[in-house]
Amino acid sequence: MFQGSHNINMDAKGRLAIPAKHRDTLEATCACKIVMTAHTQDKCVLIYPETEWQLILPQIEALPTFNRAALRAQRLLIGYATSLILDGNGRILVPPTLREYGGFDKKLILVGLGKKFELWDEEAWLATLAEAQDDEMPEQMLALSL
Repeated sequence: MFQGSHNINMDAKGRLAIPAKHRDTLEATCACKIVMTAHTQDKCVLIYPETEWQLILPQIEALPTFNRAALRAQRLLIGYATSLILDGNGRILVPPTLREYGGFDKKLILVGLGKKFELWDEEAWLATLAEAQDDEMPEQMLALSL
């Protein structure tokens, strides 16, 4: 569904435009309604079509709250979750709490990851790629014929 990476500029008010190639898909799948929330492991923001978010929300709510890692995931995913609708120009306003969480400045990267997007500060994205360069590939990746 969503793939590729896109350089995006956020304006001084915290607005950004979703690339045109993804707007049609968002219109068709969720009437341009999305949910933006915090990533549980990286300092970036997740963007889900609302229909996809509604499928995973019960799974998040079902996590055991007596487990500290699960509770942290619930706090981040549900606590930061914000429903948004793209305006007529395909723009959204990134909530201040998520701008702060992601360390967002003007230059951002939107990365399509199939059923969702990640939104990164450009410097953080490049640093993450550089750090992961020497990471060992999971067994499942080695079996792919790429």
